Amino acid sequence: MSLIELAASSRVTVFPLDALTVAYTTRSGDERGLGEIGLVAIVDEHSEGEELWRLARDLGGRTQEADQARWILTQASRARTVRAYVDLPGARWTAHIRRRFVLGTLFANHDILMTGRIALPDL
Repeated sequence: MSLIELAASSRVTVFPLDALTVAYTTRSGDERGLGEIGLVAIVDEHSEGEELWRLARDLGGRTQEADQARWILTQASRARTVRAYVDLPGARWTAHIRRRFVLGTLFANHDILMTGRIALPDL
């Protein structure tokens, strides 16, 4: 997938995952504001987000891309639920999306997973 850049302000949860710092937020595909798009990205200037997919394969033991996507979303939603990590309400961010995966069925309240890298100037 070619690079897509998104910029917004929203709730962002930042958490460690293996040796990575990861950010999770949601997006809506239309004006309804459902948050059906899960954005999980590496907080790093050079990452392309593929590290998340490798972790899903290596740590999560997932070989199918759909299973890897669900594993990534599980880690992100778990970090948000436990609130043991940095929760930034209304954070400004810019994400560089490299991968967009349509889940096929709703998972963790998301239809789509997007991964890449993210910049959080307020962090």
